[in-house]
Amino acid sequence: MKRILLAAVAAVCVFSAATLVNNDKNFAAAAGEGDAVCKSACLIDAASGEVAYQYNADARMPIASMCKIMTLTLCFEAVDDGRLALDDMITVSDRAAGMGGSQVFLQSGCSYRAEQLIKSVVVCSANDSCVALAERVSGSEENFVAAMNKRAAELGCADTLFANCTGLPKETQYSTARDVAAMFANLIKNKRYFDYSSIWLEDFVHPGDRVTSMTNTNKLIRKYQGCDGGKTGFTNEAGFCLAATAARGNMRLVSAVLGGGTSEQRFDKTSELFDYGFSNFRNLAVLDESVNLNDRYAVKMGTKENVAIRPERNCFVFCGRDEMPEITFSAEVDALRAPLAAGDSAGSIAVFRNGKEFDRVPLVCAEDVPAAGYGYNLQKIALNWNI
Repeated sequence: MKRILLAAVAAVCVFSAATLVNNDKNFAAAAGEGDAVCKSACLIDAASGEVAYQYNADARMPIASMCKIMTLTLCFEAVDDGRLALDDMITVSDRAAGMGGSQVFLQSGCSYRAEQLIKSVVVCSANDSCVALAERVSGSEENFVAAMNKRAAELGCADTLFANCTGLPKETQYSTARDVAAMFANLIKNKRYFDYSSIWLEDFVHPGDRVTSMTNTNKLIRKYQGCDGGKTGFTNEAGFCLAATAARGNMRLVSAVLGGGTSEQRFDKTSELFDYGFSNFRNLAVLDESVNLNDRYAVKMGTKENVAIRPERNCFVFCGRDEMPEITFSAEVDALRAPLAAGDSAGSIAVFRNGKEFDRVPLVCAEDVPAAGYGYNLQKIALNWNI
């Protein structure tokens, strides 16, 4: 493993190290003495999890239907790893059909496509669909809830406990604004979520052509520029809650508001948080996936003696609009041996923000390097002989 420091990679940074200055300002903003609109709130950068705003963010409280963030997470992950297919037909149990609350009125004994059920959870928070999916993925809701708690722990959400997959009142379950924001940021990494999250109105068609009309519970997809997803929640105990996301330019924010007094207050508060975030923060581009590192790197047994390397993805550093953090890099390049294809793994590059590692981005080959065959080696020997 070859370590290359900043001098070797400066060309891939939009701002050179010389133009950046140290700034240790803590940009996590406190809300002050209190908040008349909600009991708890947290605003984060979706990509990095950096906190832009927090108020009472670690207070444990009920989150109602926002627990479906984890229900959806497990369903999408089951699709990703092949345990569930979107075209799978799921037969609805009596228990699932009898859930009550927000629902699409599934008929017991009838079968529905998994995608249809997932969509109804995203759009209209269908409790009956949640239980039907949970029983299909884990065999029972109880097993599914155990998986929900395990996944929350894996995500570092130490102040979260689920008791069911719907959020209907039950002892004991709770979370925090910080944990909800983290769980929602993780959910939206799955791009399938956005296939459904911006649907405003759609008919849910049952076997026999019975129809239930679905309306999105997240009003901000129509009211706030850039908002393309969210999960509402309400019970008398939890109050009015909302986790939502909005994107503008290269920045995506995630907000969690718990314990709002009215439905409109949770939407208004979330809009205020997004306004604050987009006005006061930015994502500083520091690595560009289309730009190769300055140096070329040695290749053994190839038709080329070296290869160009690039970051596998872009990297942005979340910071205040007036902040100029010191950005440095350290690249670790693997020992490379042909044959190599463009996109093959070549190591990694660490990005440091004010001396602390902020991100680590994989490095990949930017071009093909075929293996040197017998004829190629003979030709090379002949050329060197002539010299």
